[in-house]
Amino acid sequence: MYFKRIFLLYSIILFTFLSLIINSNFTISSSIFAQNTNSQLPPPTPSSNFQTPQSSNQLLYPPPLSDQLSPIQMASSTNKTCVLTPSLIEHEGSPQQIEGPYFVAGAPNRSNITSDPSDGTVQQGIPLQLVIHVYKINNNVNNSGINITNLTTTTSNNGVSNNNISSCIPFKGAQVDIWHANPQGLYSGVSQIGTEGKMYLRGYQITDNNGTVKFNTIYPGWYEGRAIHIHVMVRAFDNGGGGGAESSGVPNETFHWTSQMYLNNSINQQVHTQLPYSKHGLPPMTNEQDGIYSGPSTDKLVSSNTGQHLMLNLIKDNQQGYVGTFNIVVNGPKS
Repeated sequence: MYFKRIFLLYSIILFTFLSLIINSNFTISSSIFAQNTNSQLPPPTPSSNFQTPQSSNQLLYPPPLSDQLSPIQMASSTNKTCVLTPSLIEHEGSPQQIEGPYFVAGAPNRSNITSDPSDGTVQQGIPLQLVIHVYKINNNVNNSGINITNLTTTTSNNGVSNNNISSCIPFKGAQVDIWHANPQGLYSGVSQIGTEGKMYLRGYQITDNNGTVKFNTIYPGWYEGRAIHIHVMVRAFDNGGGGGAESSGVPNETFHWTSQMYLNNSINQQVHTQLPYSKHGLPPMTNEQDGIYSGPSTDKLVSSNTGQHLMLNLIKDNQQGYVGTFNIVVNGPKS
């Protein structure tokens, strides 16, 4: 009886020891093949129309550029507010943002920018008509005739009465350039993605007597690292002409203002459920997640969330597209 108990005890000890060895080996072997769940996850797989970084067809996140403005650019901004008469609608000064790496000089003077002049091909997408009004502050008049209490403001002033108000003057004869990405997130005129020499979704117009230009384009697409946006640049030259492909000689730039326009997050999502945008996938970034949208203006007049001041006013039109209006207020040259 005594020996049976000893044998049983030794059997239990031996079984426990063998179990420990087996579990230890399994843990070691498993750890060799197990994924480290604490490591950073890989980026999501690109959609079929958005190539891998090794491909020449991908628009990579733009490299950081200096946001240092020239004296002419700094002088073009204003923190004043102007009033458009006779409507008494109040407009605040428009902040500047970085130009970005994809501006191409020599874009054509045209209102419809959907085609590529080099081969006549047309970018397909949801129609977007842009109506841009450019105003400059009238620094030569007093405001005694303006009834501030009856003003209708176009932007939030945080409930604070703004007495730094002037009248809005249409900026006549200014050159307004716009450029943006296509539904697959690709710009024209970029050698790294094979669009060098092309000019689709680029162009400029000269403001009329009301300070207005109009463009017919398509809703822009997204690319990695940015929210959906449209670049806009306003310039003036001392020769009275533009700096585009049609101007002769080298014009002397006398005014330069650059920024970006943003579109509603919900509409961005809705648009990208439709062809051809759906081939590229839904936008992975909202306006608020974009560091340029949420950051300071390059003219130092807005400390954060600059993009809130740069939203397109979008409405649906009768052609299954959109109309976007935008007001730009600058410290323009004297008439």
